[in-house]
Order: sequence, then C-alpha cells, then structure tokens
Amino acid sequence: MKSVLQAVLLLCMILSAVPGFSQVKMTKEQMMFYTSDWKGDRFPDGRPKIPDDLIKRSLDVSIEDVWDYLRSRGYKCQFDGGWQALHIEKPFAGRALTAQYMPLRPDMASAIAAEGKAEGRVSGNNSWPINELQIGDVYVADGFGKIVEGTLIGSNLGNGIAAHTHTGFVFDAGIRDQEENREIPNFNGFYRGYDPSAWADMTLTAINAPVRIGRAVVLPGDLVLAKTDGVIFIPAILAEAAISSAEFTNLEDAFNFELNKAGKNGAEFEGGWTPQKYDALAKWIDAHPDQLKMSHAEFDAILAKRKQQK
Repeated sequence: MKSVLQAVLLLCMILSAVPGFSQVKMTKEQMMFYTSDWKGDRFPDGRPKIPDDLIKRSLDVSIEDVWDYLRSRGYKCQFDGGWQALHIEKPFAGRALTAQYMPLRPDMASAIAAEGKAEGRVSGNNSWPINELQIGDVYVADGFGKIVEGTLIGSNLGNGIAAHTHTGFVFDAGIRDQEENREIPNFNGFYRGYDPSAWADMTLTAINAPVRIGRAVVLPGDLVLAKTDGVIFIPAILAEAAISSAEFTNLEDAFNFELNKAGKNGAEFEGGWTPQKYDALAKWIDAHPDQLKMSHAEFDAILAKRKQQK
C-alpha cells in the first residue's frame, strides 16, 4: 500500500509541474486544425507564412479583381469597408496575426490575467498580441466595433506595432493618439474611429483565433490587403492563385483600355474576350514584357484556361 501511495504522490507532482495548454493563444495543433490545407512555410507557432514577394505583388492589384476570384471559389465574406485610416491613400499588406476582444466580465478577466501572469506576460492584455508580431505582419483585431473606451492602442502601442511589423494594423475598434500615430514612419492602420478615451471595460480573449471583422472572416496567416476603399482578407491557401488571377485581369484591362482608346474595340468596351482576342493579348505582352509581374509560364497557363472558358 505504501508503494502505491508513493506512486500516486509522484504522479501528482509530475502533473502539477506540467504547464497547462494556453487558453488565450491558439496552440500549434489548433492552428493546424484551421489551416491544414496550407502546404507552404509556417512560423514556429504554426501560422502560415505567405512569401514576402507575394505580399509585395498584392499591392499592385485591385480589391475587385481579388474579390471576384475569391467569390468564385465560395469565399463570400472576405471584404469590409467603411474605415478611417492613418494614411488612407497609402495601401499596405501583410500576414494576419489575429486577436479577439470582448466586453469585460470579472471572472473571465481574472482567469485571463492569471494565465498571463503564469506565462510571464506584462502590462495590459491589449499589448500581448503586439509581442507576438513579426516583420511583415498586420495586427488584425476584433474589438466588436467599440470606439469610445474601445481604443486598442495609443501612440506607445502604435510604436510597438510599427517596430514589430514595419506594416500596420486593422482594428474593428478605435484608437487614440491619432496625430502621434500618423507621425510614426512606415506605419499605417485602418480602424473604426478616433476617440481620446483610453480603453476600458474590455479584455483580450484570444490570439490567433478565427475572428470576424465587420462582415469578413479572418484566419491567422491570411494575406491582408488594405487599400483606400477597404480591406480584403485573402485566405493563405488561395493567396498566390488570387494575386496571379488579379494580375492577369489587370493585363486584360490594360490591353482593353488601349483598344478602346484607339477605337479598335468595336462596341466591346467591357472586353468581348474571344480566343482570337486572347492571342492578340499574348502578342501585346511580348511587345510589353514590363507589364508582366508573374512568370511567363504562369501567364501562359492562365491564358490557356481563360481561352478554354470561351
């Protein structure tokens, strides 16, 4: 009996020494559950790592052309508009690191504070996601649209985001210190409104969980493209195909605009694409190679598909 009690005591000691699973930050297993179709590189925590060159290419495509592609694949909730911005005229893009906030409930807030203390986290929990950001990330936060006392950052946290990402943020919430945040170099952000109040009566509930931003659904690792007219969240698994498709549509438009301008398009102002017209586009590309952002092989592959659809 004595040996049994000693074994039970030892087991209890071992179990008490093993840290529990994080409840606020998604585990790698949870991340893999939601992003299992992604076959590219990942961050150590499992978040999809879209290539830097694809992020750069995305800045030159239109939201409409990406939206069309995603919608044709069944992704109908990836865009939201109606934003204020630090620099509305300057587009930016990056990989989504998501955070979710909720109205404060004392028992829930106490549990989250205890977990943060056990993990060695410091300061208010609105700063915890910032410490997880990487260069090229966009901090995407669901703050349930709260603006007054819903200001997720002031200028100190704004500087923190800028230092960690060199990119920016998208908040379904408010910010304060708008003027000072505008002065931070290489930093931009979209948000619902400005208010001088500090955040209050709300708490962080999740890092890198799926979140809803207005009418859009966002997963960690999505490609975030913020432009003057709104923000589109491109699933990582479709990012390369969506950007290539949008780039091809850009080429179609550029060629079509030139035909319209020269009066050589008949009444087909919106396109009237036929296999013969696609052949003419291919010759136009050969004469204007600087227009091509994708590889020529990729252009040829998309050209062949679109010709088959006619």
